[in-house]
Amino acid sequence: MTYKNSGVDIEEKEEAIKQLLSSIITKRKGTIGKPMGGHYAGLIEFGEYALVLCTDGVGTKVRIAEALKKYDTVGIDCIAMNVNDALCVGAEPLAFVDYLAMDNPDPKITKEIGKGLEKGAKQANISIVGGETADLPDLINGFDLAGTCLAYVRKDHIILGDKIQPGDAIIGLSSSGIHSNGYTLARRVVEEAEFSYTDEFPDGYYPKKTIGEVMLAPTRIYVKEIIELFKKIDVHGLAHITGSGLWNIPRLKEKVKYEINDPLGPQPIFSFLQQYGNIDDFEMYQIFNMGMGLTVITADEDAQETIEILRKYSDASVKLVGTVKKGTGVEVPHLKLQYR
Repeated sequence: MTYKNSGVDIEEKEEAIKQLLSSIITKRKGTIGKPMGGHYAGLIEFGEYALVLCTDGVGTKVRIAEALKKYDTVGIDCIAMNVNDALCVGAEPLAFVDYLAMDNPDPKITKEIGKGLEKGAKQANISIVGGETADLPDLINGFDLAGTCLAYVRKDHIILGDKIQPGDAIIGLSSSGIHSNGYTLARRVVEEAEFSYTDEFPDGYYPKKTIGEVMLAPTRIYVKEIIELFKKIDVHGLAHITGSGLWNIPRLKEKVKYEINDPLGPQPIFSFLQQYGNIDDFEMYQIFNMGMGLTVITADEDAQETIEILRKYSDASVKLVGTVKKGTGVEVPHLKLQYR
């Protein structure tokens, strides 16, 4: 099974984005980088600072929330997907607005969604300053949840990956599971294997948890540990491992090779999807985070201190996973995977 035959064609999506961007050329004075320039967030000068904006949503993970009638975690996902992106340019998240589109606004459901947004805001230390709830019965079947994050960074502390060079260390922070990407494929696996989201997770990997509960595990928020890291380490690059998996890392700088020679181990949910979907390693690592939700790239001499700081402030597992080398793309040598 592949992402493409489950309904998402990555190449077609990339072409669609390319055509969208080809029409956007306006650039206000003070914009840092190209308009919609391919990084994790956009920046514009604001005195000695840069204001940072990014936007994202929860995607079809909401379908599992609907199936289980459990809506109190998708708000965490919505905030996580945004604040983690903001961190990748060196910024501290400040504020958030959400957009909730529904076919039939249900106060019981919106209250539960709000609980998740509140939990996410608390974890990320941000304020939710506004939002929009749209009643769209002719357009939406169920609901869609997205949002936008405002962050800030001193202009001399912006991180865009330009400092990355061969010899740098790649440090991985574990994910909490699938996070919020690849659910079109993940849901297809469950359905084609004739499981139900209310079935107990097989093989005893998650005792007393259903498949749906495991798949709804909220996206990990990395704000606390990364903000602490910024205070002490000259970070060369950060990559949020979301849709497209390992392809997210070369977004930082293309003309080097990222060798992941000791990756974090994928959680059992990924083995479940791979087994029952008959998905090869190449596809898994270019669709899912495979156990690594964020990477931090530093000078090799700063690697050990970086790991110590992250372990002190993070609930995630943290370890050295690879090295930057001469070349291009991403490699996982022990799995014989190359992405170029």
